[in-house]
Amino acid sequence: MPRSIRLAAFSVVVLLALAGCAPSQAPTTSTPTGEEVSAALQPFYDQQLQWESCGASLQCTTAEAPLDWDNPAAESIELALVRQVAQGGDRLGSLLVNPGGPGSSGYDFVKDSLDFATSERLQSRYDIVGFDPRGVGSSSAVDCYDDPAEMDTYLYELPTQQPGSDAGIEETRTSMASFGQACLKHTGPLLEHIDTVSAARDLDLLRAVLGDEKLNYLGYSYGTLLGATYAELYPGHTGRLVFDGAVDPATSEFDVSATQAQGFESAMRSYLDDCLTSNECPFRGTVDEGMQTIADLLTSLDASPLRHSDGRELGGSTMFTAIVLPLYNTASWPLLNDLFAEVLTGETDTAFMLADSYNGRSADGTYLNNQTEAFISINCLDYESNPTNDQIREQAAEMAVLAPVFGPRMSYGTGCAGWPFPAERERGPIAAAGSSDILVVGTTNDPATPYVWAENMAGQLENGHLVTYNGEGHTAYNKSNSCVQDAVEDYFIDGTVPESDPNC
Repeated sequence: MPRSIRLAAFSVVVLLALAGCAPSQAPTTSTPTGEEVSAALQPFYDQQLQWESCGASLQCTTAEAPLDWDNPAAESIELALVRQVAQGGDRLGSLLVNPGGPGSSGYDFVKDSLDFATSERLQSRYDIVGFDPRGVGSSSAVDCYDDPAEMDTYLYELPTQQPGSDAGIEETRTSMASFGQACLKHTGPLLEHIDTVSAARDLDLLRAVLGDEKLNYLGYSYGTLLGATYAELYPGHTGRLVFDGAVDPATSEFDVSATQAQGFESAMRSYLDDCLTSNECPFRGTVDEGMQTIADLLTSLDASPLRHSDGRELGGSTMFTAIVLPLYNTASWPLLNDLFAEVLTGETDTAFMLADSYNGRSADGTYLNNQTEAFISINCLDYESNPTNDQIREQAAEMAVLAPVFGPRMSYGTGCAGWPFPAERERGPIAAAGSSDILVVGTTNDPATPYVWAENMAGQLENGHLVTYNGEGHTAYNKSNSCVQDAVEDYFIDGTVPESDPNC
C-alpha cells in the first residue's frame, strides 16, 4: 500500500549509549519554575518530577499533561522522560531532544543512543532529556491492533486490485478507514489529541517542570516541525533551538511527496555512482542502467512476488521500503549491495530484515514499538488529506515525470480517508515572531528532508539562520564534519550564531 516516507533520524548502524558516569549526588527531584498560568493548568505546571535510576548514568520519570489542552481539568495523560544530568560544571540547563517521525521515540533515542543523539561537549553542560511525545512509545500511546498479524496484514499484504484504478484506490481507502477505526477502538479519546500543536504545548509544560525559564531544544527531521510549532506558540520561552533536517511547514502534501521522491531518487543515484566503482557492486554499466534495473525489479516483484521463509511475500511495495531505509545514511549503503544481490537471485532475507527494521517489527513477528500507528495518527490529525480519485491519478502522473523510479512507488495513496477525527491545522509558513535565534541545519542531498525545506524554513523564521552541510544522508549534526559540529555546539554552549551560512 503506498504511504509516506517516515521523517526520522534513521540509521541501521547499531547505536550504543556510551555515556560516562553521572556526577555524584545527582538530583532526583526537579523543581518547577513556579510561573503563574491559568488556574486549570497550574497543577500541571507545579508538579515535581521524581527521578529514578534506570541504568548507567540515566534517570527516568513520568510527567502528567492534560489530555485536551482546551479542557485541562478533564483527563490527563502521561509523558515519559529520561535524562543524563550534566556531566561537568557550569550547567546550562536542560536540552530536550526529539529524533523525528512523527512516532519515533525520543525516550529510546536518548536511553539507547545518547552519544549518537548528542556529543560529550553538550553532555558536559546540559542535562540531556529524551521524551516521548503524546501518542508515542512509553508515553500515553496510540494502539491499533492487539494481534501483530493484523499489523502484518496492514503493512505487508499485497494489493488485489490494480494501483490507480477506481477499485485499487477504493481498496486503499477502505484499508485506511479500517485502520483508523481499529486505532479508535484500541486507543480511545487519546486518538483525538495527539496532534503536533498539543505536543508543542506539552513541550512548554516539560520546560517548566524541569525548572527551565527557556526551552533549549534539538529536533531532528519531524522534530523540527514540532520545535517550530513550539516557537510559534511560545516565542518568549525560546532559548537555544536547533532544527536539523528541517520540514517545511508551508509545503503542500503533494510537494512533500514529490520532493521526497526526487530526494530518494537522487540518493539512489549517488549510491549507484559509488557502487559501480566496486567489484562487489551487484550492478554493471551506468547509473542510468542501474536505475532502470531497479525499476524493472520493482515491477517484476509486483507481478511475481518472492515468498519469504515465514510465508510473507515480497512485492514491490515492501521492496521499496527495504530500499529506502539504507538511503538515510551513507554508512548503510553496503546493505543495499546485499539487498539487490539477494533479490536479483530470488532471496528475500535482507529485504525483509530492512523492511521490518523500518516498520519496527522484530524477528519473532511482534512489533517493538508503535511508530507506524503514531506516524499515521499524528499526520492525520495535523493536516487534512483526502484527495479525489482524479487528483490521485493526476498527481501520480506528475510524480512519474519528476521521479521515474521512486515517484510511482509513492503514488496512489488516499491520504487519511475515513480517519475518525478531522484535521484542523492549515499548512503555512511559521515565522515565530519574537523568538530567539534558531539554527536550521540542512544537508544538500538529504533524501528524507530535502535541502530546499531547510532553506525554506530558515527563510520563514523571523530569526532563522541556515547552516548548510554539503553531503549525503539524513540530518548532519554529530554525524558529518567539524564545521557543522562547531556551528551547532558553539551556539548551544555560547549562544554564538554564525554571521553567515558556514556552508560546511
